[in-house]
Amino acid sequence: MGGPEVERLIALLAKLPGLGPRSARRTALRLLTEPDTRLRPLADALTAAAGAVRECAVCGNLDSQDPCTICADRGRDDSVICVVEGVGELWALERAGVHRGRYHVLGGVLSPLSGVGPEDLRLAPLLQRVGQGGVKEVILALGATVDGASTAHWLADRLRPLEVTVTRLGQGVPIGGALDVLDDGTLAAALRARRSA
Repeated sequence: MGGPEVERLIALLAKLPGLGPRSARRTALRLLTEPDTRLRPLADALTAAAGAVRECAVCGNLDSQDPCTICADRGRDDSVICVVEGVGELWALERAGVHRGRYHVLGGVLSPLSGVGPEDLRLAPLLQRVGQGGVKEVILALGATVDGASTAHWLADRLRPLEVTVTRLGQGVPIGGALDVLDDGTLAAALRARRSA
């Protein structure tokens, strides 16, 4: 086909989320047929990101500065910390523009079956941040999975003695969602989380 360099490029692209072997081949072909406008700028951006991006020591976000841009923003509400599983969830909340407080990235969720315990996540730094005072609310923005729920429960038990309000994201019917296509768990959560109309 195209030699070991092309095969390596395809193999690396295929490891990216959302790209299978066929999509990786199409992407590689597109990059290689337009090297000056696509391949070289991408390679330069990847090299720059690899050298500059690091984990924020405060919240766990990925940024080219430490503390990250969000932690350095003095216009944010220091009294509210939104706890997320990973950086992707943090970026999604930022993209939506719905949270103006601080964040804390756990780096996963508790999962006894996968061997992920409290010592494997950034749980102790969160408890330390809250324990320093000034935090009034901790929002547990974790996924509606068994592991997400058990992590939220574990955290809530340890946060309550620190005299902070612990909240969770609302769960239920998504905007534009039809009831007949939702799973039973989502329907049950929506019914339990009902409010006055």
